[in-house]
Amino acid sequence: MTRQDGESVVIVIPARYGSTRLPGKPLLDIAGKPMIQHVYERARLVRGVNAVVVATDDSRIESAVLAFGGSCLMTSAGHQSGTDRLCEVMRMVHADLYINLQGDEPLVRPTDIELLANLMIADPTSDVGTLCHEFSLEEARDENAVKVVMSNEGDALYFSRSLIPYPRDGAFARYYKHSGVYAFRRRVLEVYGSMPQPMAEQAERLEQLRLLAAGFRIRMQVVPPIGTGVDTPACLERVRAILDPAV
Repeated sequence: MTRQDGESVVIVIPARYGSTRLPGKPLLDIAGKPMIQHVYERARLVRGVNAVVVATDDSRIESAVLAFGGSCLMTSAGHQSGTDRLCEVMRMVHADLYINLQGDEPLVRPTDIELLANLMIADPTSDVGTLCHEFSLEEARDENAVKVVMSNEGDALYFSRSLIPYPRDGAFARYYKHSGVYAFRRRVLEVYGSMPQPMAEQAERLEQLRLLAAGFRIRMQVVPPIGTGVDTPACLERVRAILDPAV
């Protein structure tokens, strides 16, 4: 399918077998299907997308994707992040816009991804787009929840694991949790690998800070609260209960 506006859009789902807490995570069974299949099928529901492809470095994941009729590309095992893997795919599959959708997000909403793609297409000057949603102060205190502060125009000013903004003297503050779904323009991925890691990225362990430090605009799309990803065994059981209530 080709967009009427002429922009080509590809969804890339990076998926690796190795995981400290959940080995073989993309292949874990959820309601009779491997997790990667749930993500792939939801990505296929996004309107206006030219292709959906899984990018992996493991033949077991490749076999599973091909078994359910999906498209898969084998990539290097040496990548440090999903974005690095996306850069390799960019050299194999041409598109104007690449959407990076993690393979452990089986509850992702296709409408959110479509909103993100449309946001980027509506503003050709934006370099990168991503999602966030409002959440409570109590939830924001968790260092594993990445927070974002935005400008009046909706551009990201900073991402942090710390509590930002800080409610000094009990002042009111609104908190937004960042979701790791990204839309990259090709021109950004072409230079990503040569960009230095700034101090902030090294300190926070957040690669999006590399983009901000280099002067790229990251547009934020605010959406309703997003379903949990699968990071731990407890997360896996919560997702299984949602997708297969009989469990």
